[in-house]
Amino acid sequence: MKKALLLLLLICSTSLFAQDAQLRFPEYKKKTLKNGLTLLLMEQQEVPIVSFQLLLRSGAVVDPPGKEGISALTIGMLRKGTKTRKADQISSQLDFIGGLLNESADYDYCSLSAEFLKKDLIQGMDLLADILLNPVFPKEEFKKLSLQRIDEIKAAKDEASNVLDYYYASYLFGKHPYGRSVDGDEKSLASLVPEDALGHYQKFYKPGNMILAVVGDFKPAEMESLLQKRFEGWANQAVARPELPEPAAVPGKRLLLINKPDSTQTFYRIGNIGSWRTNPDRVFIRVVNTLFGGRYTSMLNSELRINSGLTYGCSSWFENRKFRGPFSIESFTSNETTVKAIDLTLDVLRRLHDKGITQQDLDSARNYIKGQFPLQMETTNQLAYVIAEWELYGLDSSEVTGLYEMLNAMTLADANRVIHEYFPLDNLVFVLIGKASDIGDAVKKYSPKIDRKEISAPGF
Repeated sequence: MKKALLLLLLICSTSLFAQDAQLRFPEYKKKTLKNGLTLLLMEQQEVPIVSFQLLLRSGAVVDPPGKEGISALTIGMLRKGTKTRKADQISSQLDFIGGLLNESADYDYCSLSAEFLKKDLIQGMDLLADILLNPVFPKEEFKKLSLQRIDEIKAAKDEASNVLDYYYASYLFGKHPYGRSVDGDEKSLASLVPEDALGHYQKFYKPGNMILAVVGDFKPAEMESLLQKRFEGWANQAVARPELPEPAAVPGKRLLLINKPDSTQTFYRIGNIGSWRTNPDRVFIRVVNTLFGGRYTSMLNSELRINSGLTYGCSSWFENRKFRGPFSIESFTSNETTVKAIDLTLDVLRRLHDKGITQQDLDSARNYIKGQFPLQMETTNQLAYVIAEWELYGLDSSEVTGLYEMLNAMTLADANRVIHEYFPLDNLVFVLIGKASDIGDAVKKYSPKIDRKEISAPGF
């Protein structure tokens, strides 16, 4: 009943934005505790919910070589037992109060989110604080979780779409930390032991290395006091973060073919190094990509799905991180139409370069983004993540309040510059998962050298 109520409240949450010439964003307070923990507090009284979003400033890029996946495994272990609670007790208490607790890892950060009804706030906060401050990494729970992750990776390889991202990252970024699997692989996970998670926690889980955003039905002064009571005694310690090199774009053309002998379809991804989170061109890139492959009526989807019927979908996107992340074009098609679909994909990309976009296109993309954008920040959980992510990357509410101004200021000249600077045409990386005996010879046309892997082989 409580979970149903929580879901209903989330669905009924109202938009925070007005469709006018200027987007507005709610005010929030930033406070840094004496131990370095950064607090972001936003009062939202529309529904009796409080959402917590914690970001650890150390993500998968800090995983030591050979221990890929330890960041993801460590944060996953936080709810598997503390000094006073076993894993099943944590789950039972969450269920009893109808609370939500989710964890995840990414390249630049790890994330722990929680959500509680206002009436259960104190119980929820006590549970969250215990998980953060007192994890014990039980051996049996660690073994169970690591084996589960290994099984999930093996099972994921049965469906090419589940693992294409991992192979693409590995092939595109090589030895750069962005080339590793955030979740690890069969080999690295099998080598990990509970002491690795404990050591990772002791090294990186320090209050000065964290951002805690809280959004919901509370008074900021009261919430600050509640958080100080639970976290101000948490001792801080300097955290060393690795100095990463800027990823280098791949010159020329390279192709990796992952053989999946039972596949009747080819899943492919094409691209290169793309943009980064604080890129001054980020709004302009978003506009162009909306037209190219970012919506149902995009150039790519129109040609490959709507007009030709070669696939059920084709899209493109940029993953924006601290450094340049990947630019990707992705689709899938039957074995016999693999070359036809890839050729058409490349034709659409060349058309973008040769013909650019029209003023009508530009206006259409601007209006589309204006219509979609507010929907991404309606719930307390969404808002908590947004302000925490801004803090992580050194951004602020001008990401919202200045959006319309940036969109309206964009010109066709801006669009053409962005196309040639961020949408690679001659330097491309191809990663295909399919039946090599059916498509191997045909795809040689895309690269002078083809690298091959078996999908059954461990790792990516």
